Amino acid sequence: MEDKRECYLMKGNEAIAHAAIRCGCDGYFGYPITPQSEVLETLSALKPWETTGMVVLQAESEVAAINMLYGGGATGKRVMTSSSSPGVALMQEGISYMAAVEIPAVIVNVQRGGPGLGTIQPGQADYLQATVGGGNGDYNTLVLAPASVQDMADFVDLAFQLAFKYRNPTIILSDGVIGQMMEQVFLPPVKPRRTEEQIWEECPWAANGHRLKQRKPNIFSSLEMEAVSMEQRNIKLQEKYELMRQTEQRSSTFMCDDAEYLFVAFGSVSRCAEEAVTILRQEGHKVGLLRAITLWPYPEKELNRILPTIKKILVCEMNSGQMINDVKLAVNCQRPVYHFGRMGGVVPSPDELVDAMKGIIFDKN
Repeated sequence: MEDKRECYLMKGNEAIAHAAIRCGCDGYFGYPITPQSEVLETLSALKPWETTGMVVLQAESEVAAINMLYGGGATGKRVMTSSSSPGVALMQEGISYMAAVEIPAVIVNVQRGGPGLGTIQPGQADYLQATVGGGNGDYNTLVLAPASVQDMADFVDLAFQLAFKYRNPTIILSDGVIGQMMEQVFLPPVKPRRTEEQIWEECPWAANGHRLKQRKPNIFSSLEMEAVSMEQRNIKLQEKYELMRQTEQRSSTFMCDDAEYLFVAFGSVSRCAEEAVTILRQEGHKVGLLRAITLWPYPEKELNRILPTIKKILVCEMNSGQMINDVKLAVNCQRPVYHFGRMGGVVPSPDELVDAMKGIIFDKN
C-alpha cells in the first residue's frame, strides 16, 4: 500500500524544527551553537508565528533560554529549546529547577566532542550529564536517543507526550551525525496548538491565571526552608521516577534471536554497530545488537530478556565509557562487558567495531 504521508529529504536538525511546528509546540527559545544551529535557522525561515502562532525567540544566552522554558512550561504551554554540549551545560541549573517543581518541557542536545568547548564534530559524552542529572540534587530527566532523521521527527511529539504525562523535563539526546546528516523523512501529521480551555483541562496545575475564582493560585518554587518538607518533595519525585523506570523503557534489537555476542549502542553509533553485525553474520559469527532508545530509564528489561544466549557484551560509544556503567548494572555481573569508544569527535567505523568484536570473540579469557 502506498504511503501517502509527506516525504522530504532534510537534515535531522531541520526535521526537529518541522516536527515542533507540526506537533503543536507553543514556543521555542534557543541560542545558536554548532552543530544544532539549523533548528533555530529553520524555525526562523518557516515563520510559524504567522501560521500557528508559535513563538520563536533567539534568547541572549542558553541560561536565558532555559529560564524562558521554566516560565513558559509553568503556564502549561508546550515549550522547547535546543543546543549542543557546552550550551546544554549552561542550562543545567534551570533543568534542575524545572525537575524540582515538575515543569514539562523538551530539551534537544545535538552533542559534539568535548570536554570544554571541544570541537564541532559529533560526540556522545553528555550521556551521564543527561541520564544522571547534570544539575544539583536527586532528579532524573527522561532521555530519548534518536538514531535517524526519522527519529528526530518522531521523537519531538513523543518527548512532549512524556513530558506532560509525568510533568518532567524530557531530553532528546542526539549527536552531530544525526543532526547534520540528510535522509528521507516522513513528517508527522499536523496537530493544532491547544486552546486555552484545553490547556486548563490538561494542566490544572499551571500558573496561567485561568479560573482563579475557582482555585487557589498555583505557585512554582524549588525552595523549601524546612528539611522535612524538602524530603517529602524528594520522596514524591522518587516515586514518580520509579514509575517511569517500570513503564517507559524503550529499545530495539537486531539479529538477537540466536546471538551469542552482543553489541550495545545508542544514537549514530548504533547504526555503525548494525552494519558491523551484518558483516560479522556474513562471516558466520552469531552477533546481535541492542539499541537503547531510552537512555533513562535504561532498557534493562529487554537486555535481560535476551541475555540467556549471550556470552559476551561489547558496549560501543563516542566517549570514554559512560553507558557501559548502565549495562554492567543491568546484567549484574552475569556476563563480561567490554567497551569500545572513540572520543573528541571521532566517529567509529563499522570495520573498527567488527575488529573490536572479533577481539572479544577470540579472547579465551
